[in-house]
Amino acid sequence: MCQQQIETHIDVAVGSDTAVNLLAQASGLSRQRIKSAMQKGAVWLTSGKNTRRLRRQAKTMKAGDKLHLYYDESILNAEPLPAQLIADEGAYSVWYKPYGMFSQGSKWGDHCTLYRWAEQHLTPQRNAFIVHRLDRAATGLVLLAHQKKAATALANLFQQRAINKRYMVVVHGRFSAADTVTTIDSEIDGRQACTHAKLIEYDPESDRSLLDITIETGRKHQIRAHLAGIGFPVVGDRLHGGEVDAEDLQLTAYHLSFACPLGNGDKLYTLPSHLRPTL
Repeated sequence: MCQQQIETHIDVAVGSDTAVNLLAQASGLSRQRIKSAMQKGAVWLTSGKNTRRLRRQAKTMKAGDKLHLYYDESILNAEPLPAQLIADEGAYSVWYKPYGMFSQGSKWGDHCTLYRWAEQHLTPQRNAFIVHRLDRAATGLVLLAHQKKAATALANLFQQRAINKRYMVVVHGRFSAADTVTTIDSEIDGRQACTHAKLIEYDPESDRSLLDITIETGRKHQIRAHLAGIGFPVVGDRLHGGEVDAEDLQLTAYHLSFACPLGNGDKLYTLPSHLRPTL
């Protein structure tokens, strides 16, 4: 069955009606579908120079407002795997992001994002702000801020490379000896990028290696591209890998450590062993 996709934009000429009524009339969708789309982040409101997601179903529109609906059934029907809370520090929190969950939403919705999951499941409830990202196909530790001050402070730490991030990956092939650190220093999309890889374990039966990875830069798909570039594609990498693997991407962020920018001492977060990749 073909999935329905509708994009609708409304210039509100006369106020007093709700966004739900206006969008239902313009799109032909039921009020219930509009309400669901609003909760999943597919409805936007432009008021003056500000455009933001609109979730308040009872909000009355004003003349001059603009409503935007980005309705895609295939996106809105998607169900994210549950994220797991690792630590709640009040101003920020640390989460395990599962495979398939997004770090950032799009105009078509944000219900499959980590920050939206956190907003709906934290107690007490708080807004969540993105501090850094992890690929949709990757798993592991992600920081979310719950105050704008904390978001700015944590983002500055990432920009200053003052946060120690470590990853575990499973690659095809026999990597170099365990006491050797392999440094890959090659540009990605014209920008300098540096990755350090060390062997943890090798399994001759599967001809796969488990690696510990640290990065000095955070380019898009950096670890995957660097390892594939030296002949050790990450297992489950549909983009850079040369083999078709049954598994999802075997790349997990398992370690975060930093000096808390809000004055709460040194912080260290590690992923439980059952959530880490193995051979």
